[in-house]
Amino acid sequence: MADSRSEPLVLGIETSCDETGVGIVRGHTLLADAVASSVDEHARFGGVVPEVASRAHLEAMVPTIQRALKEAGVAASDLDGIAVTAGPGLAGALLVGVSAAKAYAYALGKPLYGVNHLASHICVDQLEHGPLPEPTMALLVSGGHSSLLLAPDITSDVRPLGSTIDDAAGEAFDKIARVLNLGFPGGPVIDRIARDGDPGAIAFPRGLTGPRDAAYDFSFSGLKTAVARWIEAKRTAGEEVPVADVSASFQEAVVDVLTRKAVRACKDEGVDHLMIGGGVAANSRLRALAERRCEDAGITLRVPRPKLCTDNGAMVAALGAEMVARGRSASAWDLSADSSLPVTDPHVPDPEAATHTHPQTHTHSHDHDHVHELSRKNLYA
Repeated sequence: MADSRSEPLVLGIETSCDETGVGIVRGHTLLADAVASSVDEHARFGGVVPEVASRAHLEAMVPTIQRALKEAGVAASDLDGIAVTAGPGLAGALLVGVSAAKAYAYALGKPLYGVNHLASHICVDQLEHGPLPEPTMALLVSGGHSSLLLAPDITSDVRPLGSTIDDAAGEAFDKIARVLNLGFPGGPVIDRIARDGDPGAIAFPRGLTGPRDAAYDFSFSGLKTAVARWIEAKRTAGEEVPVADVSASFQEAVVDVLTRKAVRACKDEGVDHLMIGGGVAANSRLRALAERRCEDAGITLRVPRPKLCTDNGAMVAALGAEMVARGRSASAWDLSADSSLPVTDPHVPDPEAATHTHPQTHTHSHDHDHVHELSRKNLYA
């Protein structure tokens, strides 16, 4: 058995939205997953306020990093690299994370890896179920993304097959929860209430499922409008809205489309594994329906535990550790946050860096002359 200490030890920072996540991973082993959420600060607005999120990240960053290091039982100087979400996400929120990662990496003399938020959501499954099959088919569903991705190599080759053309699945959950006066975020509460409802009670539409529609794209705007109008008609008529049935029928319409298209993509591409990630992957009905349909199709389903599905630093650390293990070039010190970073860029390498000739090594000392030893010892001993 290989010595686990030979595997890369990486700290990951995630600040793409309202969660300040810091994870520490050694190879495929999760050592720490510290999260500071600002969701309560956004609840009164019914959605995430970018400026509020950015300020919350600023306040939470250092304490969350310290908590992760303590939980992992390692010193910052032990790290082999620092990974950070460079995009996509909220520009101001991303900037906080990227700035913090650059500061830590610079002071410690460690390589910096700016990685893609979506690719990280795929890679986190390695912490749960071991190395990803190559290729991996991934269905990513969250408040900002609904995507079908084919990943022959999670560190360098991620191919988009389909995505949402309007509202993402998680966004639709939030909007319907708002119409039903259920609060924010909407996904968990609708999931809970739907368990007491009938998913077949109301025939809500399934977007982009016609014979001429894009096979792998998603659309939930029409569904959202149909549900809102149905509720409005009930209220106008003075009738009680059956919240549980509405929740269950709406949820069923969403997960029906998601799972059907994901299984179809697997069959069409000849891939026998499906990975589901993103915040909506924590939805119990999505998990149950995906499991049934994958089993019927002879497809192996991989879904991380719910805590690893939502935004977290562990997923960033997981992708960073894979970058180190495969010898991918580190990012430049002028790494910028890119709110629209395409999923085809799993990470942001230094354009001037030479190609690594030893892809399986991670002995990066990166002892830059311009990093003062005194600063390292004082700040990050």
